[in-house]
Amino acid sequence: MRKNIAVLASGSGTNAENIIRYFQEKSSACVALVLTNRQNAFVLERARGLGVSCSHFPKSDWESGDVILSVLREHKIDFVVLAGFLARVPDVILHAYSNKMINIHPSLLPKFGGKGMYGDRVHEAVIAAGEKESGITIHYTNEHYDEGAIIRQVKCPVLPEDTPEELAQRIHVLEYEIYPKVIEELIESEV
Repeated sequence: MRKNIAVLASGSGTNAENIIRYFQEKSSACVALVLTNRQNAFVLERARGLGVSCSHFPKSDWESGDVILSVLREHKIDFVVLAGFLARVPDVILHAYSNKMINIHPSLLPKFGGKGMYGDRVHEAVIAAGEKESGITIHYTNEHYDEGAIIRQVKCPVLPEDTPEELAQRIHVLEYEIYPKVIEELIESEV
């Protein structure tokens, strides 16, 4: 039976779109729902353009989580994927989707993770620290930012002349290639 994925995103939604497109041709799962905490997040336009149900919820709904959990249940969501989602996931949702909710982080955790560490902030910190490599970390989501059990890490070099933008481009290539495949592997391993 085909599993339903919900994607939580806060920004432009390039990763969300990539995941939606990846699963359009798959029999194991599909992206059935996109949720955001930002009313003007471009991910909403991307989801609508691809025919995926999507909604924005205000901060108050993300604090308790009850309304969002009921929407996830209405859409019969089996698996939740964070893709650039910058709010804390409420405990009620974390518990309902224990080991069925994952996140991707643009560094090799535990380095350069935690609250406020996202996007270019991460790449700037990696470069400032003189790191020779960075990469992506796909991990389960729990009550603490970027501290869930690691599922997969993939590395890439940090070049001496790298700007945060150049490093970000290299990281995005890894995200787009690896994240959908890991989601698929996790979903298929449950069947």
